Amino acid sequence: MASLESWIDGLQSRGRYSFLRSEAIRDSGLSAAAVGKALQRAAKRGRLVQPKEYFYVIVPLEYRAAGSPPVSWFIHDLMTAMKLPYYVGLLSAAALHGASHQQPQVFQVLTDRPVRPMKAGRARIAFYASKYVALAAVMQMKTSTGMMRVSTPETTVVDLLRFVRATGEMDHVASVISQMAASINPKRLVAALEVVGDVPNAQRLGYILDLLRRRPLADSVHQWVARRAQRLQPLRPGQPFKNARENHRWRLLINSSVEIEA
Repeated sequence: MASLESWIDGLQSRGRYSFLRSEAIRDSGLSAAAVGKALQRAAKRGRLVQPKEYFYVIVPLEYRAAGSPPVSWFIHDLMTAMKLPYYVGLLSAAALHGASHQQPQVFQVLTDRPVRPMKAGRARIAFYASKYVALAAVMQMKTSTGMMRVSTPETTVVDLLRFVRATGEMDHVASVISQMAASINPKRLVAALEVVGDVPNAQRLGYILDLLRRRPLADSVHQWVARRAQRLQPLRPGQPFKNARENHRWRLLINSSVEIEA
């Protein structure tokens, strides 16, 4: 027990806040059974939290009340341990890019297959499956313990429309995009649209950019959409559009107004 505590303290002293069960067994000199019991005791005391059965996060004293350090401290190591490609996306990425609208209640991560949600203390991690994870434009963002992969502003806004139900519906998405618009590059936005090829949501994105009076961005999206949009789409999928008015520029049926918070 004492040797494992010393080993954990040593990791923290070197700025490392996560480890695998197999590492603890290998490096502590204890048996697997002894390590298992020691880890269990440390977790009960709040010294560790366990998002996966084989993955542990060290909880420094200042985060004992929260039960875990921020997810950004260990998400890269967690996804590496799971052997999955990933990037931090959606509202979590938007917040990192300066959009302060309703900070996300969960830490949102995209990967290439379905993954069950996880908990680490009070923190919640939600995963969203996308076959474009390996192709999407991302950036390396520094954290307190290293780095993590985060979607670029352009990838982020494209994903916000693709996963609109996970991000708070159209009004919230439009409000978030309004706060990110200044950091979006027109050419990189078209490149992000090209990766996923999602024409209906590109039509919706262009409409929102028009509402925001972001004409250079909207025009770039329109050039991409105009050659691909083959039919009318509802602005809000899943809602009635029998009496909706048609927006000819975006080939959208406006079945509800969009309210954008400043």
